[in-house]
Amino acid sequence: MIPMILVINPGSTSTKTALFEGETCLVSPSNNAVLVEELAAYPGVRAQAPMRERYILAMLREAGVDSARLSAVIGIGGVMPPMEGGVYRVGEEMADYLLHRSYVDHASNLGGLIGYSIASILGIPAYICDPVTTDELDEVARISGLPEIPRVSTFHALNIRATARKVAREQLGKPLERCSLIVGHLGGGVSYAALKGGRAVDLVLDDEGSFSPVRSGGLPASDLVSYCFSGGWADRKTAYARVRGNGGFKAYLGTTDIPEVLRRIENGDKQAALIFEAYGYQISKSVAQLAAVFSGKVDGVVLTGGVARCTQLMDYVTARVSFIAPVFIQPGEMEMEALAGAALRVLEGTEQPKEFRE
Repeated sequence: MIPMILVINPGSTSTKTALFEGETCLVSPSNNAVLVEELAAYPGVRAQAPMRERYILAMLREAGVDSARLSAVIGIGGVMPPMEGGVYRVGEEMADYLLHRSYVDHASNLGGLIGYSIASILGIPAYICDPVTTDELDEVARISGLPEIPRVSTFHALNIRATARKVAREQLGKPLERCSLIVGHLGGGVSYAALKGGRAVDLVLDDEGSFSPVRSGGLPASDLVSYCFSGGWADRKTAYARVRGNGGFKAYLGTTDIPEVLRRIENGDKQAALIFEAYGYQISKSVAQLAAVFSGKVDGVVLTGGVARCTQLMDYVTARVSFIAPVFIQPGEMEMEALAGAALRVLEGTEQPKEFRE
């Protein structure tokens, strides 16, 4: 019998849910919106788990799904300690960490928590895969220039590795573990990974490389320090919000909408044209930076995420970086498919799940 897998991907105001039979999506990813008023009744995100679980179970009932047919539940990985990538079994220790000790009360923590709750009732396994804190950096890549501030690994691990696996299989005709790839995830946030043998051995993080629709990207360190201490920002929270929520396109052009920027360019807006070109220019530099990790011997450059839907931008970047390796554009995100595929590999015995140890 083909395994049936429930996939859970909680967001700040929704819980995206899907049902897969093998690689086939039976119930398309549904965005189970949660009323803001209902969320306000809870003291924090962790406390929302039972309420969100009810939404998921209601979705299954409405879809006429016999829960006894489920083979596994897999949720998006939460804010975990630094850990090797891959599929992890959710047990009591991980659930306790997500509920009580994760240093951020983030919606992604609910993926493992809700999955574990549902799986425990049904007597089936629960998993997570490739959390954002996936850490496989080579030791040399951890050196920043100041011992007080080592480079740490936080990136779009799930979508980056899943997209890389797809390109390796479908475009290069070999497993990811035999490829050397540079993968850029381009969305509201950005991250770039050098995947060697399937491992993310180095990164360009979203506070090091290109800006994005809402984030500033790498900034001149001395000028940033001077600005902070000159009274430019009132406090740490204000500074953090500026560079990670009000930077990039929003700071320069007052919009985060790429199609709107393109319309302005068509209407002769020279500032919009300059910022758009700078965006492509900085993406290209971030990609090229990682080519040195492989001494230039790269099998492919992969660009993914929502921004990869912009043909003009992808053409610009491709023209600048195709000297490194063939460029493969994979627009959008495939998190739900990636999670289902991860659980399927475990159920079919082609990948062994790891055990979480804090």
